[in-house]
Amino acid sequence: MMIFQKIHTILYVEDQEKSTAFYEKVFAKKADLNVEGMTEFNLSENFVLGLMPNDGIAKILKDKTPHPNTGKGIPRCELYFYTENLEEIFLRIIKIDAKIISGLEERNWGDEAFYFTDPDGHVIVFARKI
Repeated sequence: MMIFQKIHTILYVEDQEKSTAFYEKVFAKKADLNVEGMTEFNLSENFVLGLMPNDGIAKILKDKTPHPNTGKGIPRCELYFYTENLEEIFLRIIKIDAKIISGLEERNWGDEAFYFTDPDGHVIVFARKI
């Protein structure tokens, strides 16, 4: 079995500045790293969420995959965060005018959760166990 010391999930975004501002509002915290080409949010001891511009990753991927710009607005991943203060977060997300996909409700898998998207169409979920 592999043991991971830390996990980084990096989302490819069209506009790093716009996405950074969005996630700062979502998480109610400033980015821990925000330099040209990469923004990072340390969300727990072992998890970092990164934001990288589409054009930046395209330089690394070269012609081995389609350019990330060809997938604009298409939900390409889901980030599922468990939290305790779900109602407070739901109200904050409504106030920042995020696109709510599915409101706060009990789910048949034993969670209470709500779904919304970021400016690039990535799906974000905040949940708690019922």
